[in-house]
Amino acid sequence: MPGRQTPPDRPTLPVGWRRLAARLPILLFRCGLGWIFGKRLLLLHHTGRVTGLQRRAVLEVVEHDRAGGSWIVASGFGPKAAWYRNLRADPKTLIEVSNRRHAVTARFLPPDEGAGIMARYARYHPRTARRLCASMGYAPDGTDAGYRVAGRTIPFVALEAAPGFRPK
Repeated sequence: MPGRQTPPDRPTLPVGWRRLAARLPILLFRCGLGWIFGKRLLLLHHTGRVTGLQRRAVLEVVEHDRAGGSWIVASGFGPKAAWYRNLRADPKTLIEVSNRRHAVTARFLPPDEGAGIMARYARYHPRTARRLCASMGYAPDGTDAGYRVAGRTIPFVALEAAPGFRPK
C-alpha cells in the first residue's frame, strides 16, 4: 500500500435528504430501534469539548470483546473528527449497543495496536476496509501488510466498560 495520497476530507453536513439519511441511524437508536443494527453499530454519547452540549454519533464496531466488555471503533476522518476530540477531552461516556446502554471509558490505542486491528478487520470486512482506507487517503492494495500500514495512521479507540460489567 503506497503512502498517503491525499488528506482526509473534513466531514461536512449534508443538506436535505442526504442530511436525513446521515442522521437516520441516530434517530433509529433514539426511537429504541438500535437492535436493527445488531452489534455492528453503536451510538456514542459524548459531550462537546467547547459547548458542553450532549452530542451523539453512530460508529461502526471494528472489534468487540464480549467477555471483557470493550468495543473498538475507528475514526475514519482521523483525529480531527469532533467525537474523537470530544472523547480526548472527556473519556468517560455512554454508549448504546442494540438497546443496551453501557458506561465506558475511552482508551486511545497506539499505532502498532491499530495496525493489527486493521489487518484483522480487513480479513472479515474487505470492502469496508478498502473504503475506510480510501477515505483516509490510502490506495489499498488488499494485502495484510498494506492494511497494517494504514492501521498505523487510523486512530482507533477502545471503549471499555466500567467495572462490574456483565455480558448479556
